[in-house]
Amino acid sequence: MPALTCTAFGGHRLLASGPLRDVALAVRRAARAPDHAPILIFDDATGKAFDIDTRGSEREVLARLGPLPSAAPDEASAAGEPAAPRGKGRPKLGVVAREVTLLPRHWEWLNAQPGGASVALRKLVEEARRAHAGQDEQRRAREAAYHFMSAMAGDLPGFEEAARALFAGDGERFAALLRDWPADVRDYALRLAADATPR
Repeated sequence: MPALTCTAFGGHRLLASGPLRDVALAVRRAARAPDHAPILIFDDATGKAFDIDTRGSEREVLARLGPLPSAAPDEASAAGEPAAPRGKGRPKLGVVAREVTLLPRHWEWLNAQPGGASVALRKLVEEARRAHAGQDEQRRAREAAYHFMSAMAGDLPGFEEAARALFAGDGERFAALLRDWPADVRDYALRLAADATPR
């Protein structure tokens, strides 16, 4: 699992950007300054703001964030750690069982496919993911930029027009409307929207 990367702002000024642990320490330092601007932290993947508890020492702040993601299996073996012996039976592939509701004709078709319903559904999902990867990335980028803009720029000039340009995929107009925004806010919004608004 990749580490969470995020970006923190103090008012309209960028405080820090990078791995959560580094940003958390920068936020802790900034929060101790007298008369500091309101601080918001944004997930770089979603553009959504979230809170962390910055009370106590740096060690306590980091402990509340939890452990770092464990090393990938090939990294662990490269570090000289013995691999766990593999048990009998089918390997665990991270399959999660959930309920799917379909019409009877859908079940009939799925059950008639080689490998049965589960194999057919997995193939269909993978095909759809490949076919729509570009659209999904544009939608994700658009939503991330909008979440950030709503939190940080809702009262800035041209916000509504910029949001319309964002969702219309008009990168040139979007960038033009952000031109007079505070530089750090503008640059981060453009970064989040990069895959949503080709210019």
